[in-house]
Amino acid sequence: MLFQQHKRRLYTWTSPDGQHRNQMDYILCSQRWRSSIQSTKTRPGADCGSDHELLIAKFRLKLKKIGKTIRPFRYDLNQIPYDYTVEVRNRFKGLDLIDRVPDELWNEVRDIVQETGIKTIPVEKKCNKAKWLSGEALQIAVKRREARSKGEKERHKHLNAEFQRIARRDKKAFLSDQCKEIEENNSMGKTRDLLKKIRDTKGTFHAKMGSIKDRNGMDLTEAEDIKKRWQEYTEELYKKDHHDQDNHDGVITHLESDILECEVKRVLESITTNKASGGDGIPVELFQILKDDAMKYTSKFGKLSSGHRTGKGQFSFQSQRKAMPKNAQTTAQLHSSHMLVK
Repeated sequence: MLFQQHKRRLYTWTSPDGQHRNQMDYILCSQRWRSSIQSTKTRPGADCGSDHELLIAKFRLKLKKIGKTIRPFRYDLNQIPYDYTVEVRNRFKGLDLIDRVPDELWNEVRDIVQETGIKTIPVEKKCNKAKWLSGEALQIAVKRREARSKGEKERHKHLNAEFQRIARRDKKAFLSDQCKEIEENNSMGKTRDLLKKIRDTKGTFHAKMGSIKDRNGMDLTEAEDIKKRWQEYTEELYKKDHHDQDNHDGVITHLESDILECEVKRVLESITTNKASGGDGIPVELFQILKDDAMKYTSKFGKLSSGHRTGKGQFSFQSQRKAMPKNAQTTAQLHSSHMLVK
């Protein structure tokens, strides 16, 4: 070690009989950051379930300042209370819909939904510890930590074996219950719950990288060949089909009809749920639960935003969207709440 520490802070391994102590573990650091290391030492009292001691380092590092990101409010969408619906409906009744600028009206509706949701809907809770550990196993883990801190090796060894035995039993029972729920969801046709339970049980999916093939199906290994193949593939995706009658190069300038409440109702009933919210942070479920009120006000957005105000109560509209070919490979994904008024 480069730093002066007490002897009890220098050893990283203890022999099973407790008679020998050695320094076997080290912290590797690039030569560039060597001057940033302040100190290194072990923590003999740490309960890490190993005959090695926890080795830590204190370092000073100046990081690049980055902008703060606001984490979205995670609503527990399975527990939306009735109070949310009542309060949102009451606040909607106080909105003035006559001669309103679309952006201002949408901002008011968005604020009402967000404020009421944060106040009435509980936060989605996430469990950081292993899901299968029972209360009995957690109590033994606490006792094991206390025994280690007091230096009671025999008691710590006994409690560690007991913890491992109970943890294996709990995990086996947990997986058995999960498999039963998966079978029930499969038999009842609950595809979403089935796939969600499988993902939760299996854990994080790590995609496997496959080989890149050329037009003839041969594997490419050279970096330049792979880069060239990606370039060809991307160019093909955006290549225009001049024989496609739906491929319009001009700009559509005709007026679009107002959005009807029946169209909004159809979107609310068919839109996919349990999806990530957009930039506004509002899940689509918060609109679906409002039913008729959601249809009424979102259809107003469509009528107001169908053009830009040019005079006294008159609107003119000029769409800047160009028609996309049928064989387009990329699409724009709209935000969930914005999907209702597009």
